[in-house]
Amino acid sequence: MGFLWSLITPILMLAIYTFVFSVIFHARWNGVTDDRITFAINLFAGMIVHGLVSECINRSPTLVLSNVNYVKRVRFPLELLCWVSLGTALFHAVISLSVLCGFLLIAQGYLPGTIIWLPLTWLPLLLGTLGLSWILASLGVFLRDIGQITGTVTTVLLFLSPIFYPATALPEPFRTILYFNPLTFIIEQTRVVLIAGDAPNWFAQALALALGSTIAALGFVWFQKARRGFSDVL
Repeated sequence: MGFLWSLITPILMLAIYTFVFSVIFHARWNGVTDDRITFAINLFAGMIVHGLVSECINRSPTLVLSNVNYVKRVRFPLELLCWVSLGTALFHAVISLSVLCGFLLIAQGYLPGTIIWLPLTWLPLLLGTLGLSWILASLGVFLRDIGQITGTVTTVLLFLSPIFYPATALPEPFRTILYFNPLTFIIEQTRVVLIAGDAPNWFAQALALALGSTIAALGFVWFQKARRGFSDVL
């Protein structure tokens, strides 16, 4: 079915999560009762961000291991493997985002103009994810079990990020801890520009961009130094 799986999978997961949390557990968004559409929209927005990150992080430890020929037989810029992985995950995220936009059009009849800020909102996330991918791809060559760790970490992030609930639903002490999770800011900002129709927090956005750029730079330097030992291990 090829391309259709990119549409079927997010729609199916959206339906399942919405049914479980809004029908079985009676979860509500900001106390709004009997509004499963609002819950589904906010849930899906969070799932898209988490899915983008988790897809890259979970694939990273095996990127070099699954392309041994590029290390030993040909001269190939191995750092491009992480770019390809990020591009694939971003493609899937854009498909899911198009599904969400269609759902928004049906639910409220329009898309907010602030949607144009979404690429800028995601830029720190993409840079940070790329940097982490370089680090994990290099570590995966030397530490073969790291793939097991990343799978656990991304699962934990699914529930410790404001995906199934708004950050404001937590008591103040726990809310402060939640904001140490880098996904929290991106998920909240995504909902602000895509659903609420408000402009992003520019000051916080600048700090996030600086952090993402730093992680990307450090990840690239780490990868370039670690790649010198790839051929010895592989």
